[in-house]
Amino acid sequence: MAFDLEKIVRPNIWRLQPYSCARDEFKGRPAKVFLDANESPYNNPYNRYPDPMQEELKALLSKVKGVPAESIFLGNGSDEAIDLVYRIFCTPGVDNVVAIEPTYGMYSVCADINDVEYRTVLLDDNYRLNADKVLQAVDDRTKAIWLCTPNNPTGNSLERAQIEKILDNFTGIVIVDEAYSDFAAVRPFRVDLGRWPNLVVLNTFSKAWGCAAIRLGMAFASKDIIGLFNKVKYPYNVNELTQQKAIAMLKDLGKVNQWLASIRSERAKVIAAFAELPVCEKVFDTDANFFLARVKDANAIYNYLIDCGIVVRNRHRVKLCGNCLRITVGTPNENIELLAALRRYK
Repeated sequence: MAFDLEKIVRPNIWRLQPYSCARDEFKGRPAKVFLDANESPYNNPYNRYPDPMQEELKALLSKVKGVPAESIFLGNGSDEAIDLVYRIFCTPGVDNVVAIEPTYGMYSVCADINDVEYRTVLLDDNYRLNADKVLQAVDDRTKAIWLCTPNNPTGNSLERAQIEKILDNFTGIVIVDEAYSDFAAVRPFRVDLGRWPNLVVLNTFSKAWGCAAIRLGMAFASKDIIGLFNKVKYPYNVNELTQQKAIAMLKDLGKVNQWLASIRSERAKVIAAFAELPVCEKVFDTDANFFLARVKDANAIYNYLIDCGIVVRNRHRVKLCGNCLRITVGTPNENIELLAALRRYK
């Protein structure tokens, strides 16, 4: 069966007439006096509503990411795009989604908020994806499949052939979350949007761009899917301060590339040193800015590090992650402090 966008969208969303922003009504015509949106005339530029479609930002982002501006959605963090998938495609109490496990927790949280059944398929012991098992979990009410690559919390990139098999054999939406793709050496799926009309790729300014505080997420998809995102989103979902900071970062790619090079270099050094620690049992392969390590007693070591003023993430209770800590790669000094503390652990 071929992909049919209208058939998988909630009927009320397909019929929805979106809110019309004051700025949209004169779009494309010159103006200098703004008396249309009941704004204060004082405290320029913060008195004005931000561009609801973030056009300047998208134009710059298009050049950096190699995706047409019309195929870009910007939201209040990637979490907004995640939530919109449920609101656009999934009828509460009726539809379901399928996700791998372990993976990023917000997919499940948003499913619960939207009253959508959340089905999970375990990765294997080496955190590899099996496309056949994912497809076997699908039924005629499955609207979306969630795949995170590099995966969180495991750090590994999912095998591309397995993801492609899912894209080729599922007629709903496949979301490939590439939040950590800038740290990986594999081809990102965002550059192949034209191959799969059912593909949505997520990305974020929170990781490689060092901008978690501005809360800016990205979704890349076909023009039609992005149109649905824009129809359902809140009118001014990305504020002016966020837009301006993101624009400044996009104009300073040299700095971002230096950060990326440093993190990749430090990642290799920290992993090599961590693997030699007496507390370490295994370090799993990673393509992200963090690594997952199995240690002798995750709870005890986590609490010890807290006492040392060092915070890592305890993933001991996550399926397939028993006695595992997730550790973000920091600055050289931060990494040295972590390793020194663990060498003192008794």
